Amino acid sequence: MTIDFVLYISKETMKTTVYILAPILGAGLSVGLLIGIFQAVTSIQEMTLTFIPKITVLGLILIFLTPWFLDVLMSFTLEIFNQIATVGMQP
Repeated sequence: MTIDFVLYISKETMKTTVYILAPILGAGLSVGLLIGIFQAVTSIQEMTLTFIPKITVLGLILIFLTPWFLDVLMSFTLEIFNQIATVGMQP
């Protein structure tokens, strides 16, 4: 196992992590920002007003994107296993 192989696996792991977390974090950030602007405009200072929409949107994102998440994770796992198998075959 070379340094290049370890760096490749690390890079692919970080890329896959960001690729999967970006929709979740983006949705949470967008909803939080919109609710924050709404609260500032209307002077409503209710704490549950930010919590409930975020949980709802994140739940919907997870429900609808779970098949895509699993597809990305399966392809990543198969790629890593194939790379590990090729390292074991080298002299």
